[in-house]
Amino acid sequence: QLQLVESGGGLVQPGGSLRLSCAVSGATSERYAIGWFRQAPGKERERVSCMCSGDGSTFYEDSAKGRFTISGDNAKNTVYLQLNSLTREDTGVYTCTAVSAYPPGPSICQAMCQIPYYANDYWGKGTLVTVSV
Repeated sequence: QLQLVESGGGLVQPGGSLRLSCAVSGATSERYAIGWFRQAPGKERERVSCMCSGDGSTFYEDSAKGRFTISGDNAKNTVYLQLNSLTREDTGVYTCTAVSAYPPGPSICQAMCQIPYYANDYWGKGTLVTVSV
């Protein structure tokens, strides 16, 4: 069992930055693909980024490439999503997810990082990011 708790959301002006955190507790010794999804008001939820605890592989959707960075701190059991150069289109609820990614390796990680939101094993409650003047 894993528990995921997001934090770090808030109000930021266009062009600004935020760092979101996903604190992971529970069976943290296992291998997981930790994903970030977001859902804007009135829009479908979309994947943003993903990384695997086993080998550190990372993946980004086109909307996030060059602006967002996913990283992990094993000592703190936390996955971060650094958001830079934010635009109004980045507004939404950001949720982290987890799914088992075993055995560790790029191919397994890539497959697990591409599964739909509902197919994950664990979900946090989300943190709201609002980009506005």
